[in-house]
Amino acid sequence: MDALQKIADAVLYEGYILWPYRRSAMKNRQRWTFGGVHPEGWTRSGHLDDACAMQTQVLVEGGDDAAVEVGVRFLHVVARRVSRQGPGGLEEVDELTVDGERHLSWEEATEREVGVGRVALASLDSLRRVEIDVPAGAEEEDLMSADGARAGAVRRSWLELAGALDLHAERLGPRLWRLTARIANTTPWPGGGREDALERTFCSTHTVVKAAAAAELVSLTDPPEELRAEAERCENVGTWPVLVGEEGERHTLLSSPIILSDYPQIAPESPGDLFDGGEIDQMLVLNILSLTDEEKEEMRASDPKTREILERTEALSNDEMMGLHGAIREFQAVRAE
Repeated sequence: MDALQKIADAVLYEGYILWPYRRSAMKNRQRWTFGGVHPEGWTRSGHLDDACAMQTQVLVEGGDDAAVEVGVRFLHVVARRVSRQGPGGLEEVDELTVDGERHLSWEEATEREVGVGRVALASLDSLRRVEIDVPAGAEEEDLMSADGARAGAVRRSWLELAGALDLHAERLGPRLWRLTARIANTTPWPGGGREDALERTFCSTHTVVKAAAAAELVSLTDPPEELRAEAERCENVGTWPVLVGEEGERHTLLSSPIILSDYPQIAPESPGDLFDGGEIDQMLVLNILSLTDEEKEEMRASDPKTREILERTEALSNDEMMGLHGAIREFQAVRAE
C-alpha cells in the first residue's frame, strides 16, 4: 500500500469507532462525525451545520497540455440487523449468540468512490458533472449452528445515495489554473432524525487530485510568494488540501476534512489503523490488552474491523510492543537568543 493510500484510508476511517471499541461505549453512540456531506433536505430543514456540499479549490501549474485525475471517496452507512430463527421464521433481535459467538445489531460502513480519469484542464473551462447514483441494496448471511441447523441470520442493508461531482478549471495565467471540485448530496430526504440522515450521507468524504506529468500542484499551506495571493483566493469548504508523497513532490493532493500538514505520514511503528489519530498507538494497544474477557467479547462482536484490531493487537510480539515505546524522528538545533 503506497503512502497516499495509507493516509487516505486513515482519514476515511478516522473516528469510525473509538476506544474502547465497543457498541456500548458512550463515545460510540454518535458516529460518522468527520467529513459528512448530508442530504440537502436535511441541511435545509434547520441543520445548517450539517453541510450538503463540500468544495475543494487548488492551484495547478502547467501549460496547455496540463491534466489531472480527480477522485472522491466516502463511507456509506450500512445497517446490520441480527435475527433469530423462530418457529414462524426469522425474528429480529438486538443480539444473538450461536455456538459461543456473539452477534450484535449495529451499523457498519462500506467504501464508495466516484471520479474521473485523466482529463485536460483546458477541457474543464465548462462544467463537467459526474453523477453519483448508488442504488439501495441488501445482503443476508445465515448463522449456522454446529449441527448444521439455521440458528439465525445477519442482514446488511443500505439506502440509495444520489449526488454529483462537479469539476471546473479556470485559467489564471499562461501556466496557472484554479481547479474546483465540488461534491453535493441530492439524495431524497423523507424526514426523520439524525440517524436517518446519516444513512443517506456521504460520510468521511475526501478528494484526491493527481497531476499528470505536465502539471504540478501548488501547496496552499506554504505557497510560493508569487502565488500566495491566488492561493489565498482559493475557497475550500469543509475540507483542507495538502500535498502528499515524498517531501517536495507536487503530483498528489489530498483534500481532507481533517486539518493536516503537507506530506503527512503514518508512523512506521504503528501496528495498523486504530481509527483514533488523536491518541497514541502504544496507549491504545495497552488499553486493549487490559480489557476484561467480557469487554473483549463485546469488542469482537461490535464490528468486523474492531475484531481485526483485537486479534492484531493480541498477536503483537514483544519486539513489536517495544517498538511502540517512543520514537525520535529528528533532532533540531535550538538557537539561544
